[in-house]
Amino acid sequence: NSLQTSHPPPYSPLFRMTDADVIVKLKSSDDREFEVEKKVAEMSVTVKNMLSDLGWEENEEAFPLPGIEGSTLEKVIHYCEKHCDDPVSSQPQTQELTEPTGFDAEFLRDIDQTSLFNLILAANFMDIKPLLDLTCKKVALMIKGKSVDEIRETFNITNDFTPQEEQQVRRDNEWLDSK
Repeated sequence: NSLQTSHPPPYSPLFRMTDADVIVKLKSSDDREFEVEKKVAEMSVTVKNMLSDLGWEENEEAFPLPGIEGSTLEKVIHYCEKHCDDPVSSQPQTQELTEPTGFDAEFLRDIDQTSLFNLILAANFMDIKPLLDLTCKKVALMIKGKSVDEIRETFNITNDFTPQEEQQVRRDNEWLDSK
């Protein structure tokens, strides 16, 4: 009797696919499809819930993400690929308004306002808290230390208050000026 070496059958506990082996397809509102590792896709709580609720099998149709254009979804995926292996902290995050560093700083460096707001909407819809926190922090940094008029100019906001209405709002919110 000779010893034979064989590979375990695919159903064997010795041969398990990891999340890195499983591919999930995501489809943007402009019909672009993206194939990503399951662990990357599951940074989105929305996608993770869809995967588990629908009993998803690999090679099924792409998950539609309405309202998220391909160019935005591409950025979301890039962010998730860089952060999918980050440890999940149970510690509450500090809400200090500091500039991002490393990859996050580079990720946001030359982003225009439209892309930034599209990322905020996508992160919110897809429920990707770290990306939502990062993009909202960027907006907060854009506002920090600016007057109302400077903020209006930065975000191209038209003042539709009459002078009397604006004066009333300032009176009602005088306590804000004391900070």
